[in-house]
Amino acid sequence: MSSILGAGSRLSSGEVRFVTRRAALGIAIVAVAGASVLSLAAGVAIGIHLPSHDATGQGAPATSRVEHDYAIDQLGKLNASMAQLEPRLERLTTQVGALRDFESRLNTPKAPPRAPANPADQDTSDADGEGGPSLPPRRCVEIATRPSRGDAASTQQQLDCMRATLSALEHETDVHEVAFSAFPGRMPADGARFGSPFGNRIDPFTHKLSFHPGVDLVAPSGTPILAAAGGRVVYAGPKGGYGNAVEIDHGNGLITRYGHASRILVHEGDLVLPRQHVADIGTTGRSTGPHLHFEVLVNGAPVDPTAYLALFGATSHG
Repeated sequence: MSSILGAGSRLSSGEVRFVTRRAALGIAIVAVAGASVLSLAAGVAIGIHLPSHDATGQGAPATSRVEHDYAIDQLGKLNASMAQLEPRLERLTTQVGALRDFESRLNTPKAPPRAPANPADQDTSDADGEGGPSLPPRRCVEIATRPSRGDAASTQQQLDCMRATLSALEHETDVHEVAFSAFPGRMPADGARFGSPFGNRIDPFTHKLSFHPGVDLVAPSGTPILAAAGGRVVYAGPKGGYGNAVEIDHGNGLITRYGHASRILVHEGDLVLPRQHVADIGTTGRSTGPHLHFEVLVNGAPVDPTAYLALFGATSHG
C-alpha cells in the first residue's frame, strides 16, 4: 500500500505524464530490441553447433561426438530459457500499450486538476542512494565478453543480460501500473447518465443558489457502484446528507466519495481494486431520486470529477 501512497502523490500533484511517456517509450524500444537479440543469438549459436560435414558428406569424427552432444544439451537449455522470457516480453508489451493509451488521454485539452505542491511534504527519508553517470543503454550482444564467437557460453551471457534487463523493466513498469491503478478516472456506475454537475447550482430542496461538490450520475436503484481507482476504504456508513456513503483513500490526500447508496458492500479498512463493486445506487440521504453522488477530493478540497473521468473516456456534460 505504501507504493500506492507514493504514486498518489505524483498523480495528485499533476505529474501524471511521467507515468507513461519516459517509461513506456523506453520499455517498448528495449523490449522489441531484446526479442531481436534473443532470436539472433540463438540462431548464431545453433548454426555454430549444427553437425559439420566434410566434402564426402560424412559426419563429424567420433572424437568430437561428446563435445557435440554437450553443445546440443546446452542449446536445449538456452532454448528453454528463451521460452521463459517470451511471456515476460508479451506481458511488458501489454503493459506498455495500456500506459501509452493512458498517455494519449493525458494529451487532451481537459487535464486533471493539480493539488498544491509542497516540497516540504515530500518524504524521501526511505529512498535508496542511487547515482552514477548518465549513459545510454547497451545491447546485450555488446555486453557479452565473447560476442564474436556466437557459441553457447556467449549466448548464455546474452540471455542473462536480457533476463536482468527484463527484471529491471518489469519492476519499473509495475511501479507505474500501481500509479495508474490509483488514478480515479474510471466510471463509477456503468450505464449512468450525468445529472447535476460540479459547481454552483440551484439547490433542488431550497431552490436557492448553492455549491455542489461533485457530480450526480443517474441510474436505477441497485446499479453497482464501482471504485474509480484502487485504494483503501476510510469510511463506510451513514454520512448526513450523503446518506449511505463510501470514501476511498488513493494516497496522499486523494479521496473519492460515493453517496446516496442503497447498500454498502465494503468496510472501513478494506483494500479495493479499480472497478470493484463497493455499493449499490440508491436515494438515501438528501436526494430526490436514485443516483450516485460522486466526489473527488484533493487534500480535502473537492475538485471537478469530470476532469478525471474524461481521461478514461467518460462523456461529461455538454
